[in-house]
Amino acid sequence: MRLLVLGGTRFLGRALVESALERGHELTLFNRGQTNPELFTDVEQIRGDRTVDLSPLAEREWDAVLDVATFLPRAVRRSVEALEGRVRRYVYVSSISTYADLSTPPVEGAPVAELDDRDAEDVEHYGALKGACERIVFDAFGEQALVIRPGLIVGPHDPTDRFTYWPRRVAEGGRVLAPAPPGQPVQFIDVRDLADWIVAATEGELDGLYNATGDTITFEQLLDQCRRVSGDAEIVWVPPERLVAAGVGEWMELPLWIAAPEYSAMHRTDVTKAKRAGLRFRPLAETIADTLAWDAARETPRAEGVGLTPERERELLADA
Repeated sequence: MRLLVLGGTRFLGRALVESALERGHELTLFNRGQTNPELFTDVEQIRGDRTVDLSPLAEREWDAVLDVATFLPRAVRRSVEALEGRVRRYVYVSSISTYADLSTPPVEGAPVAELDDRDAEDVEHYGALKGACERIVFDAFGEQALVIRPGLIVGPHDPTDRFTYWPRRVAEGGRVLAPAPPGQPVQFIDVRDLADWIVAATEGELDGLYNATGDTITFEQLLDQCRRVSGDAEIVWVPPERLVAAGVGEWMELPLWIAAPEYSAMHRTDVTKAKRAGLRFRPLAETIADTLAWDAARETPRAEGVGLTPERERELLADA
């Protein structure tokens, strides 16, 4: 297939390109050339800013476009208008954050968040913006549209460090603070599994809407696997009410941890439909080991504000 990738050099886009190349597809990447420009030098790359001008794509045709690079409706609208009639299928990567209610397990067909400000373009409105992007794609391409809603994407080259924090911290050893209870759910997907499935779904001409994240496991299972891969550490489970009282930040300062009731089911997203359509997952130990190896050799800086600092962790563990 001839595939046009909007983006394609950072995280999921990078994995998509690698997967598509392994499967023998002919690729064109359209991006600004500002992120990892040294990648994929043997692949056709067209430089441009999709928010300003897509004329470099004029007079070209592709079997499908893979859009992984934006949550801005105006950018998606420009892309749709530029590519209508010149790509057969539009694949848009959205997010489970688009669901209006994350206090119950998200399932395809549930209501999505609506913008309260039509001019909003900030991360605070991320879910609603993604939902608006989805509607633009479906309105233009109908049954030739595939919209995928991933959960947390993890693995090598993850710029957010939200998952990476846990394998790294356990590998460092000592007393590791973890949010109680041990049985609380966590859910994520290896970027390579997601990329492989998106390419396969594009090949198979899937259409419609799919949640795409991993099976739900417990926090204890995650940390046990980290210990098996990287060595021993003492896991100290701290009650959530104590973490809340201490002002510990959910999701970022203590990655993957969710205490707010309105987001309590985010880690229990229903992925039955995607699994029936071929979504598969590699062993968790492989994701952990590969993430650790990448993290040890990385040349990019770690994400700021993600994970407990050693001083903060020691303070919180002082009475535990």
